Amino acid sequence: MDVQKATQEYRMNEWIKIIRECHSSGQSVKSWCSENSVRTNKYYYWLRKIRIAACEALPSKNPEEQIVPLDTPKLSSISENAAYVSSETSQADIVIRLGSAVLEIHNGASANLIENTIRVLQNAR
Repeated sequence: MDVQKATQEYRMNEWIKIIRECHSSGQSVKSWCSENSVRTNKYYYWLRKIRIAACEALPSKNPEEQIVPLDTPKLSSISENAAYVSSETSQADIVIRLGSAVLEIHNGASANLIENTIRVLQNAR
C-alpha cells in the first residue's frame, strides 16, 4: 500500500469516528461541533466524502456502468467485502426506498456488506 492511499484511509477512518461521535451524542450538529471545536463546514465535508465513498463501494447492477471518480478514496472495509450479485436473475429479498434512492439486498449479499450498508444508512440521518 502506498503512503497516499494509507493516508486517505487513515483520514477516512478518523472522519467516520467523528461523524459517529456527533451522531451518537444526541445533539444537533451545530452544537456538537461548537462544543468539540469542529467547524461545521468541515463536518459536512467529511460527511459528504464518507457518503460518496460508501456509495461507490456498493456493487453496481452492471459493473461496466459504475463510475468511480479518481479523487475519492473508498472505504476499504466496504470495498473489500462488496460482492456483485446480479439482480437480473432473481428478485431482491429486501428492497429499501429512501426518497429517490432504492437499495436492493439479495440473499447472496455478504454479512459484511449488509452491516456496512446499515452503518452508512444510520449515519445518513
